[in-house]
Amino acid sequence: MVQEDLSRKLVAVLHADVKGYSAMMGRDDEATVQRLSLYRQLFDELIGRHDGRIVDTAGDSVLAEFGSAVHAVRCAVEIQRGLESRNADLASADRMQFRIGVNLGDVVVKGNAIFGDGVNIAARLEALAEPGGICISGSIYEQVKSRLKFTFEDMGAQSVKNISELVRAYRFVPDAPAAGIRAPQPSGALAIPDKPSIAVLPFDNMSGDPEQVYFSDGITEDIITDLSKISALFVIARNSSFSYKGSAVKVQQVSRELGVRFVLEGSVRKAGNRVRITAQLIDAQSGGHVWAERYDRDLEDIFTVQDEVTQMIVTALEVKLTQAERQHFSAKFTDNLEAYDCVLRAGEQFSLFTRDSITRARTLYTRAIELDPGYATAFAGLAKVCLFEWITGWCQSREQTVDRAHELAKKAVSLDDDLWLGHAMLGWTSLWLAQHEQAIAEGERAIALDPNSADSRVWLAMSLSWAGRPEEGRRLIENAMRLNPHYPVLYLFALGHTYFMTERYDDAADALQRGIACNAEFLPNYVFLAATYALLNRKQEAQAAVEVLKRISPDYKMSEGPGIFKNPRDTARLREGLRRAGLQ
Repeated sequence: MVQEDLSRKLVAVLHADVKGYSAMMGRDDEATVQRLSLYRQLFDELIGRHDGRIVDTAGDSVLAEFGSAVHAVRCAVEIQRGLESRNADLASADRMQFRIGVNLGDVVVKGNAIFGDGVNIAARLEALAEPGGICISGSIYEQVKSRLKFTFEDMGAQSVKNISELVRAYRFVPDAPAAGIRAPQPSGALAIPDKPSIAVLPFDNMSGDPEQVYFSDGITEDIITDLSKISALFVIARNSSFSYKGSAVKVQQVSRELGVRFVLEGSVRKAGNRVRITAQLIDAQSGGHVWAERYDRDLEDIFTVQDEVTQMIVTALEVKLTQAERQHFSAKFTDNLEAYDCVLRAGEQFSLFTRDSITRARTLYTRAIELDPGYATAFAGLAKVCLFEWITGWCQSREQTVDRAHELAKKAVSLDDDLWLGHAMLGWTSLWLAQHEQAIAEGERAIALDPNSADSRVWLAMSLSWAGRPEEGRRLIENAMRLNPHYPVLYLFALGHTYFMTERYDDAADALQRGIACNAEFLPNYVFLAATYALLNRKQEAQAAVEVLKRISPDYKMSEGPGIFKNPRDTARLREGLRRAGLQ
């Protein structure tokens, strides 16, 4: 056997492909091929002009290498500007928009081809880019930040498929007034709602003990929960508010990025049986303080303090409460402070969303129930843990997960019929038991109890989509994304699911891939991505999704996923996609 010559080199790799190419081919394959050929002439010209080399042009993609990071990024920007000009006079459905990823990395050279993580990361960055956009790696950014007058937005450390380490990603910001770097922002401008809008930033832990962070976070989350139940307010979800944790940010920045007028800041100092809470409500448009207060109380008065903070905000913003909302302030969820402490710790562990942290959350919620068998929130929290263990594939026993979660949710609702999380969990567990109408009814009840709950909207959207009403579900997801601009992986899976249900497979693949970039271990993304790619006849990508799915859950069987569609035809379609992808 003759051994082929292999060598290595450090290069800047550019990877590009067309958003929605399969759909364009389905509409008019001849016109699409002709337009792609014309657009590739622009790639050829600009890559050559910037001393680059085209390595491959398989399908609708372009792979090129450059000896200079500066040349690669400058070329990418000129390509996108040239494409934008060519697209300007076309109908939106006919516009061919490329996404471009650029990475600096070590590659293996075999003949005229290049391989390795240097190439793979560029491809993954391309998947993170917006149509018509550019996403570069941290290694590229370090080379160009002081040499090119472009602005980049920090997207943070991203987990990307088949790459073991996190990849720092930056998004190119076109037509920015000055070069530099910007903090992560939701795409598009977020208008201030007509109703009073507020974001509650994580309260600072002033106890001098890092182990007490869970307590200050828990107080913050309780206040968010209380405020979100008020229908006359627009309240940003916890996930987005907590994205600023540990950062020194100005309220004007928070207002701009989350689309709210008011920001609540505060601190918590816990010492023995005493607690001090400070809070200040700020008008982010003027920078002025609307209200501020300090509370020095015994720990047993913690619920009273939370209610007082909420009522002071309501008074300051001149919000009118309904009768049901007024009654809420007199509600008390538990008299057992140790049980409450367990629930706060469990919430912290659940938010970490790792296999070990979810297990710790289960133990803490169980302990809270032992301490107070009438604590509805603890039952609902444990139901959520059981359900997510099933969805992620971290627990294969249905009896320990879905069935158990359903019983826990019913118990939570029996203890407190006004607990939104109890109804939300009862709705979602009903979905997994294929009880579609109950799932929808309970989801609607959860939103009625907590009008600002973004998560409830996504859970209800999932129930609607599985029941064959994906368009209604998509509208709910879009609304949830506004309430929670820094949304988690589940939102993107839910969005991808609605696209799958309406056979918009390119859009489904895009949403699911973005979900994978957000969390590479979330099993359902790979199930639907494998089926989606297979139905698009993208067999290699479908098989790659199956390989990752099997790595996450080696015992996964095709029969575990499709069983909760209301319409048998939807079940058959997913099964067919998974069969084509090679999943037995």
